[in-house]
Amino acid sequence: MAHQQVHTGQRPFTCSECGKGFTYSSQLKIHQRVHTGERPFTCSDCGKGFTQLAGLQAHQSVHTGEKPFTCSDCGKGFTSSSQLKVHQRVHTGERPFNCSDCGKGFTQLANLQAHQSVHTGEWPFTCLECGKGFIRSSQLKVHQSVHSGERPFTCSNCGKGFTLSSQLKVHQRVHTGEKPFTCSDCGKGFTQLSGLQAHQSVHTGERPFNCSDCGKGFTQLSSLQAHQSVHTGERPFTCSDCGKGFTLSSSLLTHQSVHTGEWPFTCSDCGKGFTRSSQLKVHQRVHTGERPFTCSDCGKGFTSSSQLKVHHRVHTGERPFTCSDCGKGFTQVATLQAHHLVHTGERPFNCSDCGKGFTRSSQLKVHQRVHTGERPFTCSDCGKGFTQLAGLQAHQSVHAGERPFTCLDCGKGFTQSSQLKVHERIHTGERPFTCSDCGKGFTRSSRLLTHQSVHTGERPFSSC
Repeated sequence: MAHQQVHTGQRPFTCSECGKGFTYSSQLKIHQRVHTGERPFTCSDCGKGFTQLAGLQAHQSVHTGEKPFTCSDCGKGFTSSSQLKVHQRVHTGERPFNCSDCGKGFTQLANLQAHQSVHTGEWPFTCLECGKGFIRSSQLKVHQSVHSGERPFTCSNCGKGFTLSSQLKVHQRVHTGEKPFTCSDCGKGFTQLSGLQAHQSVHTGERPFNCSDCGKGFTQLSSLQAHQSVHTGERPFTCSDCGKGFTLSSSLLTHQSVHTGEWPFTCSDCGKGFTRSSQLKVHQRVHTGERPFTCSDCGKGFTSSSQLKVHHRVHTGERPFTCSDCGKGFTQVATLQAHHLVHTGERPFNCSDCGKGFTRSSQLKVHQRVHTGERPFTCSDCGKGFTQLAGLQAHQSVHAGERPFTCLDCGKGFTQSSQLKVHERIHTGERPFTCSDCGKGFTRSSRLLTHQSVHTGERPFSSC
């Protein structure tokens, strides 16, 4: 009878602290330890405490390395038979726990319960530092390390730290090349099951998580949550060095490398460093010439699916990110953020050689090549070097003769959509960049900056 409540959804035992319901009184008793902090089962090796004996027993395998239950399909080992049983559903495709609201299936009851908060909007575990809510206490605990900076599990290969041993285990696959989760449709491998599940939507087209503000669909709940900050403007994760805000803790951690100078993943061809192995993998396509993502409208190739997605907006005209000051639309949120600084005049990244300010650290990095003479992107046809990949790509069209972006007014062709956009202002008369001193308008922000030296008397590039 108690088991049938799993299917009926009945949960007669309710937590007085957060309102979460349980099918058994014993489950409620264990859950209440989340609020009381009680952890009666302690590991004799490291002193870590657990709310359940099963949790302690599973943890002890971290020290002994014992995993007696092995998957016959992929050889992965587990500390308990229940873990193996759940894992085998990855291979069989079985998802016995289904959401009554949207029909989505899950391999574990706990995952279904967590998913249901998408429909109810319930986030019972809240971070006292930034107010962000979570559906599980374990998620809150991991999140709090963003504020505390604690990362006790360190990779022996690159020194990167993690808050959980499971995160370290997944990360180590970057170095070993192991990708145990494979797509049955295209054979692409993934280091995590969640990555495979998100990827499969590429083939099915399924996007079960929809934004209530603009209707945009997402394959993962985390992606929807990050997207919603576009509408709310919320940026709860702030850099202590420069004050820049971010919607995701992972974005903040990546950004902090700008200040620390840490770039653990380095390109063997040009020496450029990256904070993530995935970024390095995409970058290496610059040197190999690989462009696996092709636009169906114009045939232009891209090194990542995200670049292709943004590029599609050139053809559709979609500009989902709008400036609240002037109404100008943008295809990317990062471009909108940079544009905002045109109105505020803020340029937080300054060149130590000439004092010129920039809205992004990446712009400053590219600019500094003017002083160092570095040109890491070289044309394979004529050997000409460029400071930016975009410059090389535009140049290569000189050899190919390709100009896919054409002006509808005069027929002039361009190698880049941004060049066409600036050119079209000749016909429309639009001058969106205005001098606050004399009111003169310009078609480009760079020309406005050059003009402003007339009023300031500044001459950053002087021969004497």
